[in-house]
Amino acid sequence: MSQRQRVAVTGVGPVSAIGGGREDFGDAIREGRCGASPISAFDTTGFAHALACEVPQDTTDGPHGRASQFAVQAALLALSDAGLTPEWLRDRRVSVAVGTTDGESQLIDAISASYLTGTPVSVSDARAAHPLNLAMSIVDRLGLFDVETLTIATACSAGNYAIGNGFDAIASGAAEVALVGGADALCRKTFTGFYRLGTVAPDACRPFDKDRQGILTGEGAGMMVLERLEAAIERGAHIYCEVLGYGLTCDAKHPVAPDVKGITASIRKALRLADIDPGQVDLVSAHGTGTKANDVTECEALAAVFGDQLPPVTSVKSMIGHSMGAASALGAIASALALEDQFIPPTVNFRQGDPDCPVDCVPNTSRDAELTVVENHGFAFGGNNAVLLLERLP
Repeated sequence: MSQRQRVAVTGVGPVSAIGGGREDFGDAIREGRCGASPISAFDTTGFAHALACEVPQDTTDGPHGRASQFAVQAALLALSDAGLTPEWLRDRRVSVAVGTTDGESQLIDAISASYLTGTPVSVSDARAAHPLNLAMSIVDRLGLFDVETLTIATACSAGNYAIGNGFDAIASGAAEVALVGGADALCRKTFTGFYRLGTVAPDACRPFDKDRQGILTGEGAGMMVLERLEAAIERGAHIYCEVLGYGLTCDAKHPVAPDVKGITASIRKALRLADIDPGQVDLVSAHGTGTKANDVTECEALAAVFGDQLPPVTSVKSMIGHSMGAASALGAIASALALEDQFIPPTVNFRQGDPDCPVDCVPNTSRDAELTVVENHGFAFGGNNAVLLLERLP
């Protein structure tokens, strides 16, 4: 068996409610901007409260649904950030993986409405609604051929799953370059589901706060360029960090409730496979949804793994909302930028600590810090858990 290759992050492409691209997104998470605004994506009549974190800019980029447009935009940003071109990729073995929760649910909503009103459904909308388009649209836009292409639907941990898939492809030698991350667009179906569960906050997402009331749904995409570390160094690439490894578990205990044992196992597995001790982790980029159950469960798992060695724990969802399949991918990008610029993004909207969440959540204001290893969390309905570890190179 050939020796495992080391894997570097050489490009990032965030698309979010608070900014797109490395500079805007990096400035926004350092400044603690919040992207909450009244929902414009669909009619919210009948909902007592309806705030979300929507991407403000136009995303039209060919015959694709909104989520695929986000994925394409994020991939182009990541590729440009890495100093690469589509032409350069066409001569190499490439892997493309995109995680998602809803796929093109905005189009599914529109198609369902067409059936109810008797309006004919266009063939183009029906084709664009296929969830595989999230990855295929990137391949199509870049003019690639003979490319490993995958859409991963493990809900809110899917971004980390996709990054893990790309890590394996590079580490094993199956691919030279991987474009990986997650994408989702705000849709009525998911908002309504969380609203009926009583987990949509009326005003702001407040992870780890005593008075937290739930999530704000969000949207966007986060894509990364992964390469062999040696190849990246050889071509003089800018290297954000190294991907040390990841851990996946599926406890499958409950459709929606998190399980502390499953989350604990995923963290321990990631640390073991990356050959990292808990005391070496300098920051946890938490799943941190702002719901009562999720935050407590995540804190219990962290306490079980880290004990009195627990580092600061932050949640960028307080700023960008819960962007579903894009969530952990955007968390990974925030982690890479934190390692690059040596700071901890804040958990904003924080007012009062919760004894059941005894963590240093870096409330409201970012913090300069010496960071070497960051742990990024993604936990999902169905017990799909994914933990990613990133390390700053010396």
